Amino acid sequence: MATYCYAPQVGDPLSALDTPSMLVDLSQMESNIATLMDTLLPSGVLVRPHLKTTKCAALAARLAAVGATGACVAKLSEAEVLCAKGCDDLLITCVIVGAVKVQRLVELVRRHRRVRIVVDDAGAASAIDAALGRAGFLAGKGADGGGGRGGDDDAALLTLVDVDVGLHRTGVQPGAEARKLARHVAGLQYLRLIGVQGYEGHVQHVHGAEARSAMCRASMALLTRTADELRADGHAIDVVTAGGTGTAEVCAAVAGVTEVQPGSFLFMDTDYRNAIGEAKYKSSLTILSTVLSAQGPRTVTIDAGLKSLTTDSGLAETKIKGYMYGVLGDEHGSLTWEEEEEERLRLKVGDRVEMVPSHIDPTINLHDVYYAHRDGVVEEIWTVDARGKVQ
Repeated sequence: MATYCYAPQVGDPLSALDTPSMLVDLSQMESNIATLMDTLLPSGVLVRPHLKTTKCAALAARLAAVGATGACVAKLSEAEVLCAKGCDDLLITCVIVGAVKVQRLVELVRRHRRVRIVVDDAGAASAIDAALGRAGFLAGKGADGGGGRGGDDDAALLTLVDVDVGLHRTGVQPGAEARKLARHVAGLQYLRLIGVQGYEGHVQHVHGAEARSAMCRASMALLTRTADELRADGHAIDVVTAGGTGTAEVCAAVAGVTEVQPGSFLFMDTDYRNAIGEAKYKSSLTILSTVLSAQGPRTVTIDAGLKSLTTDSGLAETKIKGYMYGVLGDEHGSLTWEEEEEERLRLKVGDRVEMVPSHIDPTINLHDVYYAHRDGVVEEIWTVDARGKVQ
């Protein structure tokens, strides 16, 4: 197998990186983390960051070191990777359905008993319970010698009822349906009901703090009322988890919410910036790109196209304002600027530009590594451990 000499190292200047490369401004990222932790931790609400954004064990460890309690992932395959890297206090926030996925879950929780799941369907919950039983999780046959109701209750799979609080994506309806599902889960042998989850994703990017806060509080009222109803039914509901970057602070101020799940705050993107502003969190992640070709007096082609920057939340922007990005295919993008800005913004072949993503999560999923820099020098290199893990 051929060996190539390109191997960026800690201590290299950014000029040593090929493009496109994913950069993280450490100083800005650290400021974002400090802002979030300083705001939320004094409230007493736990911060369980969502790693669907970073997909990175090194960043999970960094967040844990400053006060995070465990983490979230969206998908089972992300949990498999991150557990293997030592990050196993995980909540999988998407429901787990289907025989293949259920069997993968069983194998995961054999080795990593702190993993917790959400359910919104009695049949799906029963399928997980049955698979755990077939795998011998009762009467001393589980990974830690215990079982569910038939043995050490701590060996049961920690489970939350997923409640639809307005997103209408997953989740059982509040009220009678949530109570019925909770009774069902409580009657299973190998699942232990510990709480409720409600993700107000429809609120995250609402423009205007007052409107966003009002909508969030309405969603949290549904969630906390459901938690209270389940407690009245005799269930031990210790976890009420919700929130994202756009709403975490509002959620944390609602009585009854016990933890929040922000993720994008580390890096930010233009979509979140446009919704919530830059007063708290600023962009710390960019995609470094090179100008490949001049296409007229005010247009150039760069080497960052659809394989480097996603467009589902709009177009990326340059770190220096004044350019308009356009997509030219998988490998290429364009930058144009107005005539009156020509002298200030004129780009030449070989120049480099930093692009700010419009949607951070899927953009990160396109890249293998982060190059974390301070003052233009690479200080750390992190792997996107769970890149492509969407199952």
